[in-house]
Parts: sequence; C-alpha cells; structure tokens
Amino acid sequence: MELENSESSYPGSGNWHIPIDLFGSKKHAGVLGGVLAFADASGNIVFRVNRHPPNPNSSPPPKDKKLLLDAAGNTIFSIYRHQNGCWKCYKGVNDGNKELVFRVQRTLKTLTKVELEVYFDGENSTHEGCDLKVKGSPFQKSCSIYKDADLVAQTSLMYKLHQIYVSRGKFRLTIFPGTIDHALIVALFVIFLNGRK
Repeated sequence: MELENSESSYPGSGNWHIPIDLFGSKKHAGVLGGVLAFADASGNIVFRVNRHPPNPNSSPPPKDKKLLLDAAGNTIFSIYRHQNGCWKCYKGVNDGNKELVFRVQRTLKTLTKVELEVYFDGENSTHEGCDLKVKGSPFQKSCSIYKDADLVAQTSLMYKLHQIYVSRGKFRLTIFPGTIDHALIVALFVIFLNGRK
C-alpha cells in the first residue's frame, strides 16, 4: 500500500530514506499492562493494539477483532480474523463503514513457521497475485515482510541482540525505507503474531 500523501497524524506515513525502528512490548510506561504497544527510539508510544470481542451480528462472525490505534488513541485500522487463517483489515473503527484495505491469507503453518500472503484491495494492489509476503516464527516474534524480492520490514527479539536487562517479551520492528505505511506494517505484524491460531 503506497501512501505518499497521508492525512493521518501518526508518523511513518510518508516516504522515509532511513530505516525506522519501533520497539514492541506489552510493558510500556503509560500503557495498561498486557496491551501490545510500539514505541519510537525516544520511548514515545506510536501505536498500540486493543482487542475487542467479535460482533455476534456479523455473518459469519469473525473469530477475533483488534484495533490498531495511533498515539492519540484514534483508530487507524480494524483487524478481523476469520476462519482458515484469513484476516481482513479495514480503515477506522469499521462500525458499518467497511472500507477494506487489505486481506491476508495464511499459506503455511507448522509448529515453528508461518507464511502469509497479503492482497491489497482495489487500486492499492500493485499487480496480480499477492502484494506482500510475511515469513517467520510467531513464537520467536521473528519475521520478515517482503514486497517481491525487496525486504520491507523485519523483527527481532531484543535479548537476541545482546541487549543487557531486556525481557524476552520486547522486540524491535525495523521498517526499511520506502513508501509503505508504517501503520500497515504494524498491522501485518499483529496479524503475524496471531498467525499460528
């Protein structure tokens, strides 16, 4: 999804020329315990993920719903998990207004490895076939996101980077230069973490 001119207030919606690191954890100051949040290098919360129970009135009802919020608490994306490893991501809160941004299909699921294919909706799609691929191990919070052969983003656990006094639950998400929206990358990573379900 190429978003060169975004009206959103969160960082990462423009064209960057250097890699950007976000640090994910469920233990950030100022965020309720157990809530996954992403901070910048200065420790400022940039994104957080809220979980909501599915709406039983939807047909068929999704198995899971998550909201990706910006630093001010505004909903950027609503993320729904459906049957058979399928996810759909909509703009905003998605209370009746269903503007699909992308869908994700799980293509591989083993004990240690998950692969996902990402398809943008309509005009955001770049070509036939999938637009992005996500590969890695959700258990180790380790994945790589590719656009064709180009690496778009990558995660790694902080304790594996020989950081002192870092818990196993903290990880780094590096987003490489380009025009892919950072919120979209974070949404894909949230889906990936739940990809083994």
